[in-house]
Amino acid sequence: MWNVDLIATDAVQRAANIQLMLSDNDGVLTDACVYYSESGETLKKYNMRDGMGFDRLREIAKIETGIVTREETEFARRRAEKLKLSEVLIGIKDKPLAIREIAKAKNLSLEQIGFIGDDMNDLEVLKIVGFAACPKDALPAILEVCHVVAHLPGGHGAFRCVAEFIIESKLAKNES
Repeated sequence: MWNVDLIATDAVQRAANIQLMLSDNDGVLTDACVYYSESGETLKKYNMRDGMGFDRLREIAKIETGIVTREETEFARRRAEKLKLSEVLIGIKDKPLAIREIAKAKNLSLEQIGFIGDDMNDLEVLKIVGFAACPKDALPAILEVCHVVAHLPGGHGAFRCVAEFIIESKLAKNES
């Protein structure tokens, strides 16, 4: 499998069953840092490999993709637009409620939803979804509840690691 540690014995089955993969933004798609230029401009860094992970999930595994983030920034909105994400929830204070609403609107069970997060505001979501993942530099409480842990830290391809694991899991399920 592709650069993840399997924490749960049923991680492959869980990954193979998801229909929607959602991600936090800061700390997963970025390195959780904010950069300031001398002129005061705020910058964030995104990894292009993560972007390809979103594309491959949609194209190969036929999984819808999106972000659910607490931050209300134009960074996340612009990145989501570039990635052509179907679900873009920005400024979300109650992530579990938002996930339940998405599930209901899309007629999905929570078991059909995957989420990758890194910090305490992701903890309750990771506990309710069918497939929970995190970057290797996630907080200890997050590492404890995830089904898989990416070998890479947030902002350095962690999402891509998880995306490839999901794709391989889906393909293995289809072959059997």
